[in-house]
Amino acid sequence: MKSTFESRYAIGPVEARQLDTAGLRENFLIKQLFWADRVHFVHTHYDRYMVGGAMPVVEKLKLESIAGLLKEPYFLSRRELGAINVGGAGIVEVDGEAFALGHKEAIYIGRGAKEVYFSSVDGKRPARFYMNSAPAHRSCPTRRITKAEANRIELGSPETANHRVIYQMLLHTVIETCQLQMGMTELQAGSVWNTMPAHTHDRRMEAYFYFDLPEGQAVAHFMGTAGETRHLWLGNEQAVVSPPWSIHSGVGTGSYTFIWGMAGENMDYDDMDKHPINSLR
Repeated sequence: MKSTFESRYAIGPVEARQLDTAGLRENFLIKQLFWADRVHFVHTHYDRYMVGGAMPVVEKLKLESIAGLLKEPYFLSRRELGAINVGGAGIVEVDGEAFALGHKEAIYIGRGAKEVYFSSVDGKRPARFYMNSAPAHRSCPTRRITKAEANRIELGSPETANHRVIYQMLLHTVIETCQLQMGMTELQAGSVWNTMPAHTHDRRMEAYFYFDLPEGQAVAHFMGTAGETRHLWLGNEQAVVSPPWSIHSGVGTGSYTFIWGMAGENMDYDDMDKHPINSLR
């Protein structure tokens, strides 16, 4: 079993405006999160947010402190963590208590948990735990959340190709968290646009993880300031880091689901600065 990580340093809208396609992808795109029997994290300097993946196939994977990065005795010494299973049936053990996580089910693990392990029920159909982590100043209870327990919000319409269902899973109106928020949005049949009209929220950053994308299809993710947008092409099970100053919206060439995660100084989900469609450039 291996634990690996990479770092992404924060840059502002002026610097991002100078980047070409390769530069944008290097700074904001996360190409791969899942390797067999490995825990991998991308550490960002936007609110010190971490985006990760764990895919246990043969081994039970331990969530270990990362030498040279966290400088803590265990990973959750001063952090909280959310995970959503996008693969086969899995199990998450937290300080000796086991939580079964099916496909598209989530778990929140609070600050102070010392022993965390990830495993698959069937290594031939391994679980794939997509993880987000943020610094935490207090401890909140560990909880498993299913889609049925989430806040379900239906938005958009087929006429505007953005009919979607939002599942707010790790949100303060559903469970107690410190600052981490996570959820999942499923596009409905015939709809391809997510989060449109676009918005920004300067009080928190965000990360998007796209999955359930058919082979050969892709998502164009739009970022940048509302007055000067850029785009990134993403494939299945790829993620993108969204700075607080950037819009974050996407359109797919096929159906897909995406997981959103946020952290920052405001827990109000609806705290956003909206940008009308005809104002985007």
